[in-house]
Amino acid sequence: MASSRGRLVIIGGAEDRKGDCLILKEVVRLAGGDMARLLILTAAASQPQEVGMLYRAVFTRLGSAEVGVLDISTRLQAEDPMLVRLVDECSGVFFTGGDQLRITSLIGGTALYHALEAAYQRGVVIAGTSAGASAMSSTMIIDGENDKEPAADAVRLAAGFNLVSDVVIDQHFAQRGRLGRLLAAVAQNPYILGIGIDEDTAMVVNGPEFTVIGNGTVSVLDGQHIAFTNVSEVSPKAALALAEVRLHVLPQGYAFHLQSRQPRPNDASASSRNAKGGN
Repeated sequence: MASSRGRLVIIGGAEDRKGDCLILKEVVRLAGGDMARLLILTAAASQPQEVGMLYRAVFTRLGSAEVGVLDISTRLQAEDPMLVRLVDECSGVFFTGGDQLRITSLIGGTALYHALEAAYQRGVVIAGTSAGASAMSSTMIIDGENDKEPAADAVRLAAGFNLVSDVVIDQHFAQRGRLGRLLAAVAQNPYILGIGIDEDTAMVVNGPEFTVIGNGTVSVLDGQHIAFTNVSEVSPKAALALAEVRLHVLPQGYAFHLQSRQPRPNDASASSRNAKGGN
């Protein structure tokens, strides 16, 4: 989807919903501000009504003109033309947290999925938190152990929605100690970028580049030039050997180009430092 005109706001979970709400405010702003028409998709949630009401109240308070909630619990619903029309009429879509496999298994390949693709192409903002973040990548983490060294069985993978290509996204990253499982994912697929997003932090994807907003960091693991690994040779529970994996840790004020695989201070951050006479 490199030619798309929409933006992605991919959130590591536990975003601020009571204070300044920096990340959710950005979702509203990108979707049109006081003209924003947001649609909340609760397919991942175990308590969709409660979660839908919570986010509807937050986005309404933040100034969105319209906030609808769409709960998809069967694939048959995801083929309903009346529900698909809701996507056609919105300016932003927000996926809640929960279970990312529920999102892809209920929506993947349906009329609703194709409507989401078309919406993204025409400029609609697609946002997601926690499970809603994981589902956006081409390769999706569906399970794995926290606080564990990299091992071949440390992670389970499936196909995601591919809204952002050649990456695998993990969330609650620093808070749940998920470096090991993201390294395992990259070891199995060295051509993809492993991206770990901390809580109350988001990557905002615009074309081939993303910027970081929020209170934590976005970690990027680049295994393209791994010198050697034993991932195909050891037993599933054995520790992995990985040499020359590149790691970038980026807080707010930094950007990353997904094609050149290069980080940089974003333009606004650089201008701010120059104005203050910083080095």
